[in-house]
Amino acid sequence: MITLNTKIDQAESVFAELVLPYEMRENSRLRTALTSGEEVAIFTARGTVLRHNDLLQSDDGRVVQIIAAAEPTYRVTCRTPHDLLRCAFHLGNRHTQTQVGDGFLRIHQDSVLKQMLEGLGAAVSEETAPFEPESGAYGSSGGHHHHHGDGHYHAHGPLAPIPARQKIHRPSDSRHQE
Repeated sequence: MITLNTKIDQAESVFAELVLPYEMRENSRLRTALTSGEEVAIFTARGTVLRHNDLLQSDDGRVVQIIAAAEPTYRVTCRTPHDLLRCAFHLGNRHTQTQVGDGFLRIHQDSVLKQMLEGLGAAVSEETAPFEPESGAYGSSGGHHHHHGDGHYHAHGPLAPIPARQKIHRPSDSRHQE
């Protein structure tokens, strides 16, 4: 059995591919099989989420490429960006893992959510597609921000600093300070 425990950025060659649905790519401890049928164990840092095309290396130097499996999903589209934003808000309000695409949202199939989205005016179509949801504002996949000097800001992991203690400002607070 191959044991994969190191995530790497690049490799000269890839030994094998491992096709996994999102639910399995969220696990930091996993026993499964490569596309060749060979058994593999994954031991990554807790909280690691494997993404499509990620590379994992074994102690003996073999590299395995992660492939996001096609899964039963819904593709959500709307007539206007405002309507799509409303749908994203309501999905977030329900803590639904959501993939944000160019002009669409993608979620795992759920008939209750489909009904809600259609009630908001969205077109919801079934599709089988790789699922790559957002990691969230406090996601733990990488956790760094940097600027490449190309005029673009690249964020990986948390979108904002995570406060140790945060005071919630309420409109009524200013009245008590007068």
